[in-house]
Formats: sequence, C-alpha cells, structure tokens
Amino acid sequence: MRSVTKWLWMLVVAACALGCRAAHPQMPAGALLPPADMPRELAKVVLPTYTVEPPDVLVIEALHAVPKSPYFLRSGDVVAVNVLGTLPDAPISGSYSIQPGGIVNLGTPYGTAKITGLSIEQAQEEIRRVLAMQVREPSVSASLVEMAGKQQIAGQHLVGPDGMVTLGIYGSVPVVGLTLAQAKTAIEQHLTQHLEDPEIFIDVFTYNSKVYYVILEGAGLGDRVHRFMITGNDTVLDAIANIEGMSSVSSKKIWIARPVPFTDQTQILPVDWKGVTACGIAATNYQILPGDRVFVAEDHLVALDTRLAKLFAPWNRVQDFAVGTADTVTRFSGKVLQGGGLRGFYGGNTNSGVIIAP
Repeated sequence: MRSVTKWLWMLVVAACALGCRAAHPQMPAGALLPPADMPRELAKVVLPTYTVEPPDVLVIEALHAVPKSPYFLRSGDVVAVNVLGTLPDAPISGSYSIQPGGIVNLGTPYGTAKITGLSIEQAQEEIRRVLAMQVREPSVSASLVEMAGKQQIAGQHLVGPDGMVTLGIYGSVPVVGLTLAQAKTAIEQHLTQHLEDPEIFIDVFTYNSKVYYVILEGAGLGDRVHRFMITGNDTVLDAIANIEGMSSVSSKKIWIARPVPFTDQTQILPVDWKGVTACGIAATNYQILPGDRVFVAEDHLVALDTRLAKLFAPWNRVQDFAVGTADTVTRFSGKVLQGGGLRGFYGGNTNSGVIIAP
C-alpha cells in the first residue's frame, strides 16, 4: 500500500513538472487563416517568375563570342591554318590547338611555331617564317576558330554566396535576385568589355534556392527536419510522401506555416489528414510554395510517455542500485551465518590471503 501511494505521488509530481509541455502542441496564436482561394491540389497556380539566388547552378552557352581587336593568342586557342606550296606528302590544312608553351605543331618535317602573345596577323607571319626553312615561298592564311576563354563562359556555374557567377578570365557578374532574362542581359553587358556583341544562352541547371521543409515533431526524442526543392507541383500529400510517411510518434495534426513576406506574421493552413488521404478530399491538400514549413505534430500520449520516462529514469537507477546493494548485503550475511563466520564465507580456506583485523 505504501508503495502504491509513493508511485501515485510521483505521478502527481511528474504531471506538475511537465505542465503544458505534455499538452498537444497548438498552432501559433494570432496567425492568419487561409483564404478560400488558396492554391490546392485541384486548383494549382503557376509560381512567380524564377529569380536566381545562391546556391543555384546555372548553365551558360556562348552563342556568339568574338574577341575585340586586337586579340592576342593564348594557349588553348584553336586556329585554322591553310598553306599553299607545302611538300606534296605533307600538306597543312585544318584546325590546330595552341599547346602549353604557346606552340602549334605543324607536323613532320616542319616542326613547331610559337604564336602565343601574337595577333592573328603576327602568328600568320611567324608560321610562314618557320615553313620557309623547309619550303620555298609558302602562302599561309590563319584565322581564330575558338578562344580558350569561350570554354570559361560555357558550362555549369554555381551562384556563390555573394550572388556572383564567375566566368574565368572574364571576371564575375552579380545575378542574385535577377530573372533569367535579366541575368542574360547582365552577363552579356559584362562580356562587352572583352567581346564584340556577345550573345549567350542561360538556364537553371539545378534549382537549389527555392525549397520547403517538412518538420516531424519528435515527442521528446528530437525533431526531424527534411529539406526539399520546389518543383512547382508539390502538395501536402507529396511532401509527406517524400519522407515515406509519418513516424510512429506523429499525430494526425498537420498544418503548413507560411511566412508572410515583409511582415512578422505567419499564415497557417490546417490540413485534414484523414480527409486528404482516406476520403480523397482535396480542399486542404494545399499546394506547397517556396519557404513553406509542413509541420507534423507529435502524438501527445507518446510525448507524455517519453517525458515521464525521462523524469523517472534517475529514480529508477537509484532504486535499482539500492535493491542490488541490499541483495548483495543479504547474500553476504547469509554466507557468514551458514559457514560459521568469515572462515565459512571464504570456503573454509584460512590461507585465502585475506587478513582479518582483530
């Protein structure tokens, strides 16, 4: 009876200690409720024009990249070389890449010509000079086919934390907050410092900046937060499917917390989970927008059980230690009584090495 009373008092103390923490979590007070025309499963809207932000990845193609004159050749450039008057079995015609060290290899038996740092006209004269060592009066024409710098424009570009995309030797361009059309104009305007009438194509390769979150309250065991990219077609049901359903500590109480731009308010969209799933009612299967928090509340009974277990754990350890100590003392005393004192406890071996003080 005394033990039962003790546990009842412990339950009362635990309830007082837990207070409102054991209550079912409530939606934020004073939040804005959703209007009737809120986008949902059967009435979705097209998201606003995409704006670039870190850490998006952009893909850029250089459609027209002609250097401003005078242009001096670099390693990695590709030049077209055509020569008349070469040896019959060793013609020179085609595209040649400028190798590290600034040379083009004209083949056997002509050797190489170093042309980096030269204009196209100067490179043409240098090639003619080298060929004149092997053939008489060669006629050389050369032109720039592709710049090495074009490769630094084209490709995938990460928007850095400072909102810039880096274009190699052409520097960096700020694109944060711009639409793709605006970013295209900004990059082309920047490239006019180096190129004649540059034209590029730009698109988003990876949409990293527009996300939403699914938050599972952990019933005292730690909340879990999942982050997903916005596709423009997500609903609450898609969000829960992305985490493969709710956990064993989740309740059926779900809502979307949607920050209201330029204010400190939050819009709350309660979700009828059973209606969305079992009944196929789309009214609260809201469309997910960038920045949304899909919040799944904990099961209050599981949360209460977890908190009680945490509260009573120290008491249980103390009790287990006390019971174990008492059991050891009881067994020790029994051995002494049955064995005729300490000699009996040590199995009758007086040479056990234990010295008993008088």
